[in-house]
Amino acid sequence: MQVLHRRGWEIPEHQATPEGVYLSRRSFINVAAGAAAAAMMPERASAQRVTDIPDPTKDLYPAKRNEKYGLGERPITPEEINANYNNFYEYGTSKSVNRAAQALSIRPWSVKIDGMVEQPFDIAIDDLIRKMPIEERLYRHRCVEAWSMTIPWTGFPMSRLVELAKPLASAKYVQMQTFQDKTAPGFRQIWYPWPYTEGLTMAEASNELAFLVTGMYGKPALKQMGAPLRLALPWKYGFKSVKSIVRFTFTDQRPKTFWESLQASEYGFWANVNPEVSHPRWSQASEEDIGTKERRPTVLFNGYGEYVADLYKGLEKTERLWA
Repeated sequence: MQVLHRRGWEIPEHQATPEGVYLSRRSFINVAAGAAAAAMMPERASAQRVTDIPDPTKDLYPAKRNEKYGLGERPITPEEINANYNNFYEYGTSKSVNRAAQALSIRPWSVKIDGMVEQPFDIAIDDLIRKMPIEERLYRHRCVEAWSMTIPWTGFPMSRLVELAKPLASAKYVQMQTFQDKTAPGFRQIWYPWPYTEGLTMAEASNELAFLVTGMYGKPALKQMGAPLRLALPWKYGFKSVKSIVRFTFTDQRPKTFWESLQASEYGFWANVNPEVSHPRWSQASEEDIGTKERRPTVLFNGYGEYVADLYKGLEKTERLWA
């Protein structure tokens, strides 16, 4: 299951414009221009809000497709299906969270890099995106609930963020957290261990398949699918692909992840796709493609074994590598 969390990063509107650390330079110019226009039309001044600014990186889409990563015979799941079938527990426990998720404000948005790094820092999302080699990749996505889809993600390799972070040699894991905005209805469910937290080994985070997503279907990311920054790990069950990320912490301690904290026997740290290991309450041998409604056999590592199998050699007898 695909799930995510947040923290309280929003600030009062009257403080938003001057906060350069939260706005990219391009966003700041847009807001300043809007303020000037509002001054010329006083009756509309109250309507200009920082969170209304257009996505300052929309000129990067559609990005050039990396043809190395294909789907085989499977068609891309139509956007209208994908956009209306999402797990996002901050906005509800059903798959129909697309309307509720529109309350998420994605500008300004800041990403924190901390922990075992040479120098902790914060970076505005638009500055981060423009530092990175943006490309499109076609990935299969497999949920632990035994359904699947295929998605044209746009973004950049997570390895490039690792390079930017400059982790110390002693760092063994990277922990990721989603936003935590108490206005989101999910945060009223106090039995969940908010904020949504996930983790990877440094080797997993640096693997070529690990992909930080900024867009999909040739345009900036949809809010219900994890805008403005989410993770895509096509060889793992979907709940590992954390959404709406605000923090990357490098550490020598294995992170205690959101679903692992709730039920480790069902949703473990590794969560690698394996058709031979059933979920305690259902089989993982097959999956339903939500685009075609076809039932198809599930494949080990979701068919990406050539890229990732070596990451787990020697761990099979000591670690529970499957959710």
